[in-house]
Amino acid sequence: MHRRRPSGRLASAVVLPTVITFLAGCGAPPPRATTAATPAGGTPGQTAPERPRPPADDTAVRDISFDDIKLDLAKGAAFTPDALTARVRELERHRVRIRGYILPSFQQTGLTQFVLVRDNLECCFGPGAALHDCVVVRMAPGKSAEFSIRPVAVTGVFRVEELRGPGGGHLAIYALDGLEVK
Repeated sequence: MHRRRPSGRLASAVVLPTVITFLAGCGAPPPRATTAATPAGGTPGQTAPERPRPPADDTAVRDISFDDIKLDLAKGAAFTPDALTARVRELERHRVRIRGYILPSFQQTGLTQFVLVRDNLECCFGPGAALHDCVVVRMAPGKSAEFSIRPVAVTGVFRVEELRGPGGGHLAIYALDGLEVK
């Protein structure tokens, strides 16, 4: 049976709160002032350290995809830093460009933080969403992005940063210090 999806304003009113409420693997980040980020290997609730800057000699941008940051975690398995692949460790603190979709929110312009997801929510949302299918993007000071329903390419410095929800479970494990969104 094919179920019609709501569209327009109705979609925002009906679908968006549902998506935000039920995202288990990739949630919209809480406002920056209350974000309880946990650096890899840190403790929940611990304030994230100052964002690492890329090495001075690393100006090249590496084009990556969500496949490059995929983890081999069994469905429902808890994330531990041991699950990080050599490829993910190699990308950390380097400039990357990754393509995906901006998870919708109530703000459409002047986005200084957002969640970049693997696809446009046609199939992958709700409980059980993979942790490696989202990246929390925080734009550099003075930079912002505009919401688009089309795929975007985000350039920035890639980091592993555990973001935990109120219950202590992981909402996301990747972050990007955004420099540009096209």
